[in-house]
Amino acid sequence: MLNFLLPILAVLIGFFLAIWFSNSKRISLKLLLTFSGAFLLSTTVFELLPVVYSKLNPKLSGLYILAGIIFQIVLEFFSKGAEHGHLHGSGGSTKTFPWLMFLSLGVHAFLEGFPIFAHQTIVYGVFVHKIPVAILIISYMLLSKLPKVQTFVFIMVFALLTPLGTLAAQTIHLSEKLIYSVNSLVIGMFLHIATIILFEADEGHKFNLNKIVAIVCAVLIAFFM
Repeated sequence: MLNFLLPILAVLIGFFLAIWFSNSKRISLKLLLTFSGAFLLSTTVFELLPVVYSKLNPKLSGLYILAGIIFQIVLEFFSKGAEHGHLHGSGGSTKTFPWLMFLSLGVHAFLEGFPIFAHQTIVYGVFVHKIPVAILIISYMLLSKLPKVQTFVFIMVFALLTPLGTLAAQTIHLSEKLIYSVNSLVIGMFLHIATIILFEADEGHKFNLNKIVAIVCAVLIAFFM
């Protein structure tokens, strides 16, 4: 049940935090993003990576992972980098619903639900990662001039897409090879997002003490889960 509830809860938490900080001109999420990126990277390396290499041909696994990295780069061209906290623009001048951003975020959210079915621990990585991303996306939507109904529908669909991905992996009779091929693709997407967060979170790409502590804590928590 947590596999379905936690991704939805992450978006709801992001929504309430976005409302809470709505009066602030700038929401500082650097440390939370850093922790979430390190945690997502750690759960991916500890949980997903070893399994796909044991279930598929190693070279084929590597090919799918690299394809996932490239696919995520393409998605980010349309989502404006929202998956790793680099959503550009305040949303204040937006009057047309951002369909391309919605579709790219939707594809990402749906696919990230697939590995949760076979690897329950990864849901915690998705949960932690989704909170700061949801804050930024929802803040962007709330600051826009879009109708509130459209904003509400966007948030609800975004919250449900990851559980729907998990449900699809659980109910559709897919071959083991196809399941782990999709998981390899998602690994590539996660690796790209997590490394972008870790290495581009600060100006000049500098590591400070707080960032190092956040990364070490995230790795240790993921290791002992």
